[in-house]
Formats: sequence, C-alpha cells, structure tokens
Amino acid sequence: MANIMTYTTELLLLLFVIITFLQSAVDKILDWKGNLAWLKGHFSKTPFKNIVPLLLGTVLVTEIVAGLLCTIGFYRLCAAGESSIALAGAILACLALLMLLLGQRIAKDYDGARTIAIYFVPAIFLVFLLHS
Repeated sequence: MANIMTYTTELLLLLFVIITFLQSAVDKILDWKGNLAWLKGHFSKTPFKNIVPLLLGTVLVTEIVAGLLCTIGFYRLCAAGESSIALAGAILACLALLMLLLGQRIAKDYDGARTIAIYFVPAIFLVFLLHS
C-alpha cells in the first residue's frame, strides 16, 4: 500500500498508457482488414503506400509490447517500488506515438497529428517521472 501512495501519479499514468495501447492493439487485431483498408487509403499518396501492412504490423507489435511492459511495470512498481520495466514500457509507448505522429505528418493529417501530440504529453511525463 505504501508504494501505491508513493507512486500514485506514475501508477495512474501507467494505467492511461496500458488502456490506450492495449485497447488500440486489440482493435487492430479484431479489425485488421478494416484498419488496413482505411490506412491504405490514408497513405495512398505518400511514400508509405506500398508498405502499409508492414507499418501496421510494426505499430501493432510496438503497442502490444509497450502495453505489456507497462502492465508488468505497474505490478512491479506497486509490489516493490521498482520502476525499470515501467520505464522501458513508457519509452516504448513514446516511440510508438512518434511513429504514429510521423505517419500522420507524412499523410498531411494535421488534426490526427495534433491528437497524437495530446497522447504524447502524458507519456513523456511518465518517462520523466520514472526516470527521476
């Protein structure tokens, strides 16, 4: 219980990242064809147009690993006050968001890029807190 009170902010931010990335990964898995079709259209006039399935798979794996590391890190932070796994998950989450941001910018979807930036703020703050 002491670790929960000591790391309340970090734990809440970890939950935010866990929910964000695991839900996104589940959505990609359950609706792979729909996501792929939408993204092929989204990137049809970009240099990414021929590698959309590879990029979607890369983002999916990154989201799963980030979500799982944050989940394990959440437990480790609660149980032992140990943050290295949570930090690795938070860093990977930031990298996933940067991949998504690059895609939105390349596709000239500036509203989408702005949305990614909103998610990046708590993720990078989590890295800051866990790294301190």
